[in-house]
Amino acid sequence: MEDVTIVHSHSSSFHALPDHEIIKSLGSSAESGLTPEEVARRYEQYGWNELQFQPGKPAWLRFLLQFNQPLLYILLLAGAVKAFLGSWTNAWVIWGVTLINAIIGYVQEAKAEGAIASLAKAVTTETTVLREGQPLRIPSRDLVPGDLVVLASGDKVPADLRLLRVRNLQVDESALTGESVPVEKSTQVLPEETPLAERSNMAYAGSFITFGQGQGIVVATANATEMGQISRSMENRVNLSTPLTRKFEKFSRTLLYAILTLAAFTFAVGLGQGASWVDEFEAAVALAVSAIPEGLPAVVTITLAIGVNRMAKRHAIIRKLPAVEALGSATVICSDKTGTLTENQMTVQAIYAGGQHYRVSGGGYSPKGEITRIDNGSEVALDEAELPPALAQCLMAGVLCNDSQLQQTEAGWSVVGDPTEGALITAAEKAELSQAGLAAATPRMDAIPFESEYQYMATLHDARPRMIYVKGSVEALLRRCNQRLDPRGQEIPLDAAEIEREVDDMAGQGLRVLAFAQKTAATHQHAIDHEDIATDLVFLGLQGAIDPPRPEAIAAVHACQSAGIQVKMITGDHIATARTIAQRMGIQADSGFVAFTGQQLAQMSEPEIHNAAVEGSVFARVAPAQKLQLVEALQSRGNIVAMTGDGVNDAPALKQADIGIAMGKGGTEVARESAAMLLTDDNFASIEAAVEEGRTVYQNLRKAIAFLLPVNGGESMTILISALLVRELPILSLQVLWLNMINSITMTVPLAFEPKSKGVMQQPPRDPNEPLLTPTLFRRILVVSVFNWILIFGLFEWARATTGDIAVARTMAIQALVAARIVYLIGISQLGSNVGQYLRGQMSAIANAPILLLGIATASVLQVLFSQWGVMNVLFATAPLTWNQWLICLLPMLPMIPTALWVNRIDPPQANSTGNRE
Repeated sequence: MEDVTIVHSHSSSFHALPDHEIIKSLGSSAESGLTPEEVARRYEQYGWNELQFQPGKPAWLRFLLQFNQPLLYILLLAGAVKAFLGSWTNAWVIWGVTLINAIIGYVQEAKAEGAIASLAKAVTTETTVLREGQPLRIPSRDLVPGDLVVLASGDKVPADLRLLRVRNLQVDESALTGESVPVEKSTQVLPEETPLAERSNMAYAGSFITFGQGQGIVVATANATEMGQISRSMENRVNLSTPLTRKFEKFSRTLLYAILTLAAFTFAVGLGQGASWVDEFEAAVALAVSAIPEGLPAVVTITLAIGVNRMAKRHAIIRKLPAVEALGSATVICSDKTGTLTENQMTVQAIYAGGQHYRVSGGGYSPKGEITRIDNGSEVALDEAELPPALAQCLMAGVLCNDSQLQQTEAGWSVVGDPTEGALITAAEKAELSQAGLAAATPRMDAIPFESEYQYMATLHDARPRMIYVKGSVEALLRRCNQRLDPRGQEIPLDAAEIEREVDDMAGQGLRVLAFAQKTAATHQHAIDHEDIATDLVFLGLQGAIDPPRPEAIAAVHACQSAGIQVKMITGDHIATARTIAQRMGIQADSGFVAFTGQQLAQMSEPEIHNAAVEGSVFARVAPAQKLQLVEALQSRGNIVAMTGDGVNDAPALKQADIGIAMGKGGTEVARESAAMLLTDDNFASIEAAVEEGRTVYQNLRKAIAFLLPVNGGESMTILISALLVRELPILSLQVLWLNMINSITMTVPLAFEPKSKGVMQQPPRDPNEPLLTPTLFRRILVVSVFNWILIFGLFEWARATTGDIAVARTMAIQALVAARIVYLIGISQLGSNVGQYLRGQMSAIANAPILLLGIATASVLQVLFSQWGVMNVLFATAPLTWNQWLICLLPMLPMIPTALWVNRIDPPQANSTGNRE
């Protein structure tokens, strides 16, 4: 262990050491890796393989930054002037309100940041290691120095590795070195002075495997890695800025200028009419305070945070907060097929080998089932003593040219690796050809891994004679074959047209078709490359597997289409297979069902591609660059595009899309890092759920704006008119602060918790360029503001005339406003949609709105204290009310009911869960 510590602390020199010295110094084995006991000891020494970031801004600084808001500057200044004039009570109350606003903002921001950060950490990065000679899939944080890591295309390098074996390995190290082109890797020992960017025998944490395969030994973990040393200078901070919050910031700045101009105008007009400058300053301060929606920033942050958490509960983890809003605007979802729209449980159902057809029974990865021959439409059992030679070779090729394994757990059979490869192993097991037995009899010597560029995989096996097995797409293999096996296993000339007809027939049944071939290798051949299989392959047969659509995905596709969102399938499958699955799921564009292949797209001009992107429902056999082309084409037509992906080749399209969605279970690290959202269950239904939540977030924000701003409008109109008429103010600046902060936040926050409405997915996507205040929303705010102005001004004048007590008059005006607000709050919430229903339905709605009722109850208690508690009377210049006065204050609740109904007619909201309009 002492040697390990010494070497680990000098990780920068590993590129200059031979393999055997590194393995020895790390106390590991190039064949078997570490033992569990050794791993446990190293956990204690090195800890988890996680970067320990420096803390971000200290809490006190983050708290002070809450005051860095344009609208709060006015309050702080107003408090300072009040203190200068000797009104210390008023000054302390104003400062107290700004302090409360800062505390609320700080707490909610901290919660939101913590929630997003913890959700990001919840997505575990996994890696493959060899321990005691066995390959294991473990979380990357469990790695220790000395572990043997297996690398494949699409992986994220989990720690600093000294490479021991490579196979066409290319690594994207741009995050570390700035080198934009992937780097070719080798195992060659390098000079000590070799710079970091040229250390071709090292793979550094945080980089990505873009091509090939490799194996390396962990030489540094966590902060000891090169990336860890860089990361020490970074702040571990989540950015809560989104397009919507930036709209609010712009709105706040515009409002600030308007408020200052209006307050200065009010002050000047009052002085010009001979009023006291102290009274006019109070009016100017009250006007400024009344126009500021102090509670709005806190409500926005809370609503977004709630949306993020709701999405996480529905298997959609938000990595970039703007995705919450963008989801509500999505007009097109481009989805992969396998595992997203389908079950990702492939099952071989048909085999064509030696010119004969076979049917395979059973489902999933369970080896239960049998293979029968189709003879004139009838199924004939196979000879138990001997499989037909061509069938046996076709099944063997599927097992040997394979990097996956089947495993049986308490939950049943599952595949470790690619689902299609698992289906091939299962089919062979049904013919009693076990993977372990075949591997022992014909051990693998070399392999060419599958890459999308070549569309095949090949393996070399030690047999007599040595044999190369190849599996891949029909297009890739047919052009390399010139012979095929007949039913007796003899080689005969290949009829490519016949094979293509069989492929079309299988694909027409919704089957994914793979072709298999073999070639006799040279006696002493130990390795293979692409040239070895460029020609003279012997065609063995076809295996057709199906991955059935997920029932919930079919419902989700229908829900998206009902919501005005087009769903397009972009897949690497054969066009016939993709078309069949898409038709089963009901995927079609507005113009009907249209399918294109990557080959067709390659022959199109740019305008033609743009038209095809809009008109097409299915895009099959597309290249990585074409996925990016399709996303750009859709965006050029004004679409907001959500794009799903799981592979290295999906990364450019995921970055380009408005909402990149990566697979949390089956996706590569490259795809995850490029995406704004992760699906923890790799299910299309979760995308529909996330869109639903994104729309709900925006609807709830609209409700909050519609509730908050009319009070500011009514207060501002009241104070402005009173100041211009040189009359006593119906409401003082401190009382305005109470309404805008304490009362507003208490009653508005419950709107953030409003559940999704049934009609939210029945409306077309909203325009992302829609202004914060739409014309209809502005009309709603204006109408309710006028009602509030009449209420405050009218009740104040009446109460002052009848009681002769200005404090009582102001208190009654405020309490009447709050009573009307309660009715208005219920009216814009889902609770209010049940007013016209029977009592049973009403009680059911009440039971489903506990947070709203709690907010109303809390606000009511605070309002009673506001007028009846002596301390509040002193602080806010209020007065206790009698029972009769309280009753009068409750009367404005009645005219608010028709006002709210009339507002709903000029601004019809979305349909809610009861089918009414909200």
